[in-house]
Amino acid sequence: MSAVALHVIDEAERAASVLHPLRLRILGELAAAESASELARRLDMPRQLVNYHLRQLERDGLVETVGERRKRNCTERLVRAVARSYMISPAAFGSLAAHPDHVEDRASSAYLVAMAARVISEVSDQRAAAQRADKRTATLTIESEVRFATPAAQRQFAEELTTVIAAVIAKYHDDETAGGRRFRLMVGSYPAPAAPRAAKTGSEGAP
Repeated sequence: MSAVALHVIDEAERAASVLHPLRLRILGELAAAESASELARRLDMPRQLVNYHLRQLERDGLVETVGERRKRNCTERLVRAVARSYMISPAAFGSLAAHPDHVEDRASSAYLVAMAARVISEVSDQRAAAQRADKRTATLTIESEVRFATPAAQRQFAEELTTVIAAVIAKYHDDETAGGRRFRLMVGSYPAPAAPRAAKTGSEGAP
């Protein structure tokens, strides 16, 4: 069984554990199964030290045992990272987590970040519950880029998009039918970076 694509960390203690510089390095080397001795040689570190941090990562559910291998007169345990990538949920901050209710200016970048934080918290919680029930989470993601000729065109686009979305919501929103499912919709935009960060590959983590 291969590692999952994404593992979300939602507890402060586990977040602090994974952010330890050496543990980050160890996780980056465990896209494929490795023994502690192999890992220690590659990192040029004492095996006892690597073993200590591996135990902490296993305790926090970030590394798992996937098998054993005979080498000379001993048996080596093989471990692997549980995921190809990791994310710390805003929920790890408890009451200090970013939330839209904490931001008054809805036109600000802080409000957009707070909305994104709520999406991460809520969707990761629902995703975990769905995985426990062996189900999928019903989500929709639309991503694109648009280049505006002028600030006026950008404002007009925002007005038209708001009008269209409001009309579609009014068409499909139903508060009365029994068994209906409520979904949260968020639309946001921000300046596209000149050089988007690329996903790291290889020993630094599979895409």
